[in-house]
Amino acid sequence: MTIDDVRAADMPDLGQPRPNLDTHTHNRTGRRLTAILAAATLISGAATSIAAASPSTPQGNGAPVPVLSWSDCTGGFECSDAAVPLDYRDPHGRTITLHMIRHRAADPAQRVGTLWMEPGGPGSSGLSFARDNYADLPSALRDRFDVVSFDPRGIGTSSQVECYSDDQYDAAVAATKGVPGPDAFDTAVKVAADFDQNCVTKLGDTAGLFGTQYVARDIDLLRQALGEQQLTFYGRSFGTYVGTVYAAMFPHRVRAMALDGAYDPKHYADQPYAYDEPQYVALDAAMDDFLDWCAQNQTQCGFGDGDPRAAFTALKSDLDANPVQLPTGKKANGFTLAYRLLFNMDAGKVIWPSFGQALHQAQQRDPNSFLLRPPSPASYDQLNPNTVVSCNDRDFPTSLSKLERHVTASADEAPLLGAPWAYAPPMYDQNSAPACVQWPVERVSRYGGSYRAAGSAPILVIGTTHDPDTPYQDAVALSRTFDNARLLTFDAEGHTAFGRSACVTDAVASYLADLTLPKAGTVCSDEVPPATVPAASARSASTGSGSQYSELRDGVRDDHDLIRPAR
Repeated sequence: MTIDDVRAADMPDLGQPRPNLDTHTHNRTGRRLTAILAAATLISGAATSIAAASPSTPQGNGAPVPVLSWSDCTGGFECSDAAVPLDYRDPHGRTITLHMIRHRAADPAQRVGTLWMEPGGPGSSGLSFARDNYADLPSALRDRFDVVSFDPRGIGTSSQVECYSDDQYDAAVAATKGVPGPDAFDTAVKVAADFDQNCVTKLGDTAGLFGTQYVARDIDLLRQALGEQQLTFYGRSFGTYVGTVYAAMFPHRVRAMALDGAYDPKHYADQPYAYDEPQYVALDAAMDDFLDWCAQNQTQCGFGDGDPRAAFTALKSDLDANPVQLPTGKKANGFTLAYRLLFNMDAGKVIWPSFGQALHQAQQRDPNSFLLRPPSPASYDQLNPNTVVSCNDRDFPTSLSKLERHVTASADEAPLLGAPWAYAPPMYDQNSAPACVQWPVERVSRYGGSYRAAGSAPILVIGTTHDPDTPYQDAVALSRTFDNARLLTFDAEGHTAFGRSACVTDAVASYLADLTLPKAGTVCSDEVPPATVPAASARSASTGSGSQYSELRDGVRDDHDLIRPAR
């Protein structure tokens, strides 16, 4: 099956685009990469230093295929370890153990193959992604596929990387403001340099081995271990970049691929400022949309006394000046608001009334507001590898003056949420620039080749028009980058579309299961509208597919990887 390149004629008419500047449980018990690789180094002698290598040159041919040994791990799932090369330049040398999860096809007689579910992040657990979302997958996928995922190298149970300890992160976060001061840039550079030095100290000669080229190689070895000739692949958020690299490196191993909340790979990896700045703008645009709705729906929103934008700006300053003391002993300031809003903004319009209620609580200095919950230790388990992977993947210029120009411009263009995030410690996606500009490690695991995926099956790219995390224009760009792609548009707020739109969910399931693509130019517009805020008791009792908001609010989960069934 082939289709033509995406053409301008295939693009839906959506009016003016946005501004465009171009483990299942918290695991901290012995799986730290520092300890594992320190032991390996002692056993094998002095560690070999990492030398420069061409990241686009295929390496690691002949790596041993891991032997999988599946065992029950509750809930109908099986789990297995898989040993893969730590460094694909030495495919028979040291190994790293990856942890996999699988749910067998519910209807073995109709089994098609393996559906690989790639989580977002970078830093999110594939074990949690598969386990938490399996029940909400369409029956066409559960019946006909073994659903498989893993914790990528350096993440979760697969030798979690740690550069900053919980205490170090706590101190850096507590010093970050919702309204940055004149010394914010210098502080951000110093904190980022300290983070990088901690990475080198703790990870040693392995710090450069967590980039996406190596993750794609891991996936292909696991494909072979599963006995599959091809994979059916769903990637979400950062999982779209992993899928893009996999398709580019192994195009004939793709049976079908859907990439939801897509990255523009050329900007992400090769022109990172051109990637980061629109991401700041998209986040602030989503906050703007909420504040506009709040102003027009004051009874339902309940925040701002007729001018929620001014009230929000004042609230950040007030909390910076007088942080709220929390029962945990921590304090919540203006950056705490920005932190929680970034991760919860991805839910789309359905969460807007809850934002209004939580912002009103924050005005009242009520510590029960879910927007006043600082990052937790589980958060740091995801934020540490987020920066490590980003700095391995992305080729930033090393100029600090250029960094200052771009960070300052991003903060100025996105004053609501972009400004506090621009000067925050290394934590998430677009704010990794100060760390990555100073990254002292050779990027040997970075992918630097073509992204055309020439010869692959069609790749379905899904973009959401008002996505606060992966701007819609990234999906457009990715669909034009592949040789063989189809763009599917969700006209909505929020991050990603599969599970939030019945229209998108049906289209994705039809393609992955039956290889039937949606028509060119298809636009889905069935976003769930702002919902009535549920009672606190109902939120706390919520489980399964309805639990995203409570899980994000409880300060434990800070990711984007819950697929909710469309309602």
